[in-house]
Amino acid sequence: MKLSLASVVLAVFLPAAIFAQNTSSGNFPNAYTSGSANGSSLTQESKKFNDWAISAGVGIPLVTGEESSSLKEFGANKNFFGWSSYLSVDKALSHAFGLKIQYDKGEARQGLINTKDRIASTKSDDSRTQYDAISILGDINFSNLLRRIDNHSPFRWALHGYAGFGTLAYRTYRQDDGGAYNQNLVSEIKPFKLGSLFGQAGAGLKFRATKFLDLEARGMYVLTGDDNFDGSGGILYNGKVNDNSSDNLINITLGATLNLGKHESHLFWHDPLQEIYYKLDVLADRNQDVEVCKKGDADNDGVCDDWDRQLDTPAGARVDGAGVALDTDMDGVIDLYDKCVTVPGPIENDGCPLDSKATVSDETRTLEGIEFDVNSDRILPSNTPILNNAVNYINSSEGSYYVIGGTDTQGISTYNQKLSERRANNVKNYLIKNGVNSGKLDAIGRGETNLKYPECEPATKCPEWKNRANRRVYFEAK
Repeated sequence: MKLSLASVVLAVFLPAAIFAQNTSSGNFPNAYTSGSANGSSLTQESKKFNDWAISAGVGIPLVTGEESSSLKEFGANKNFFGWSSYLSVDKALSHAFGLKIQYDKGEARQGLINTKDRIASTKSDDSRTQYDAISILGDINFSNLLRRIDNHSPFRWALHGYAGFGTLAYRTYRQDDGGAYNQNLVSEIKPFKLGSLFGQAGAGLKFRATKFLDLEARGMYVLTGDDNFDGSGGILYNGKVNDNSSDNLINITLGATLNLGKHESHLFWHDPLQEIYYKLDVLADRNQDVEVCKKGDADNDGVCDDWDRQLDTPAGARVDGAGVALDTDMDGVIDLYDKCVTVPGPIENDGCPLDSKATVSDETRTLEGIEFDVNSDRILPSNTPILNNAVNYINSSEGSYYVIGGTDTQGISTYNQKLSERRANNVKNYLIKNGVNSGKLDAIGRGETNLKYPECEPATKCPEWKNRANRRVYFEAK
């Protein structure tokens, strides 16, 4: 019996302990808490906590529920203090639940008998039972389950509950009437038999001494399921025949748990939900609403005043990302007022050279129209003021006009032709939608055949501003 159970214990416990120690990794500061939960309780990926441990302890088993009970008679000549020990490999599956594979060994005593002396007794209830057991226990961490969500402090005491089943092997010796050296084997159960099944349940109070070592006081109630565990089955005791179905134990132990691994904390000493609640509280304290355009956009140029470098941009002027009105030819006259946008000229001549031929009228400027992005027929928001001026001008005149679309020289000419037609029709539809009589307008697409800057053939010969000027829609009187 002993050899068999010892072999099983070595086969189960030793590989599990080595696996637990070798798979833990990482070098962390010497602290009791960590930052997040394990990625998975059954694999070694993304682990932040240790979840393997080895526990061992010793104690006193007290027999109860049978005729020769050590708890029924406390006479001066009674010797009911036996001994017990346990060894287990522990695995935490979550912050609140784990499993143990546990080996128990001990000797329960009833009466004047023990393992060393063989003093004769005149009573048939004196006996001792040597037992070995292997069991699987569930481990519930009540302290983590019952913690309040507003409890952010670390804790060093924890209440655990245990319950499980396994196989029990024992030998019971009874001191018969007569002289010394007459202890007889009266009952025996081998392991891994149907009659060897037993269950146990109880609770333990743990104290965290260091991040690697826990101390525990534990009380377990062992249900043997066997009437002959104490060797008194079927005998008379105080005039009565044994009619109990099970001889049970109360096992009181003191033990220690060695937490394996190199992480900061064991999973049972840290509730991941507490960490989540704590981080949410920290984020809530640090949260500040982001206000966009806190100071508004006083000049309505589409650039917030918080970073607008020109707060008094004239209405209708196109601006850069800093809110500054565009001046393409950099002559000091913004494009909105510059009658020669691409040719530098003095301010007194509206940005045009002093050559009178270069000066254009307000009518010509209005009819020059708008520009488009590459490969696009979308009317840009910055062009709406120019088109609105065109609406007023056309409505106030008695003539009718062609709405002419053009492109730069990039791409295929057949594609550019269709693109120019779409641009012209989009502008025509905009004007009609905003009040122009449809009978005054005809849309025409001229593709890349009527460039504002003919020298841009091919487009690579010109800077981007000239190619952009060629991507236009403009007006001609019929």
